[in-house]
Amino acid sequence: MTIQLNPFILLDGNAQKAIEFYQETLGAKLLFKQTVGEGPQNPDTPLSEEAKARIAHSVLRVGETDFYVADLEEGQALIPGNGINICITVDNAVEAEQLYHLLKEGGQVDIELAPAYFSPAFGMVTDKFGVAFQVFTKRGQ
Repeated sequence: MTIQLNPFILLDGNAQKAIEFYQETLGAKLLFKQTVGEGPQNPDTPLSEEAKARIAHSVLRVGETDFYVADLEEGQALIPGNGINICITVDNAVEAEQLYHLLKEGGQVDIELAPAYFSPAFGMVTDKFGVAFQVFTKRGQ
């Protein structure tokens, strides 16, 4: 059996902006994207143009990792929390610093980027979409 775990980011109407942000900051490649309006429609319950524009599913790739970004269905409540975050592992402190500073723009610093006993450069930031990231640098690089 093969099991694959992928981070899945759910947002409330701003998934398209998040996709663009991750393309710019992380160099993410967009592999797939479908809006709600591009999917099957129920003629008995027509959707607003705003609802049709929401992202039903997208797949992005950074390095060798795929992750998903989508909008909640209209009317679903977004419940933010920091129990799930994404750990970005890089080879050197220069890369870590670049990513950390890009991700914190418009967001908040949770742990300042600094050397730690387990990493030459480690920090945590919550981006402007409320997604928590750990930025981790491999040792010996």
